[in-house]
Amino acid sequence: MTGTAQRPLLFLDVDGPLIPFGAEPPRYPTYATGSGTHGAGAHPLLTRINPEHGLRLAALPCEVVWATTWMADANELISPRIGLPQLAVVTWPEPSDIDDQDERAGLHWKTRPLVTWAAGRPFAWVDDEITDTDRAWVAAHHQGPALLHRVDPRLGLTDADYAALDSWLRRPF
Repeated sequence: MTGTAQRPLLFLDVDGPLIPFGAEPPRYPTYATGSGTHGAGAHPLLTRINPEHGLRLAALPCEVVWATTWMADANELISPRIGLPQLAVVTWPEPSDIDDQDERAGLHWKTRPLVTWAAGRPFAWVDDEITDTDRAWVAAHHQGPALLHRVDPRLGLTDADYAALDSWLRRPF
């Protein structure tokens, strides 16, 4: 039996999906949390993270995994701000280990490691840098179902994004 009997994975990026950026004018709502100032002092953009993301992510029928360059810092600085427990974290390859040919072909450097990490399990990947090249590569190299969901980094995760994720994650696998 493969890992398909387990809940699907949701690989979650931080910059773009949780911390919006790049909109004109550069004004975003900010949010205070009860988790202290340690997180806000560490990174000025943390106040852009809507704490409601935690409840919405926890309500999805999946296992959320940090898939971000924040790596372990996501558990230290972001999880407490939005009320999530410590989550698994994808460890990325060293830059020298990333295939330059993939980059020239337009494949995101996260794509191969996420497919390896999923090991055939159904997964959704939420990121603001996903392209059709990533979708085609995953379709050809991943044995299970996969949803590569691109988020507009100017908006971050929206109601429509959560609806699309919830609908896909509730499918029978």
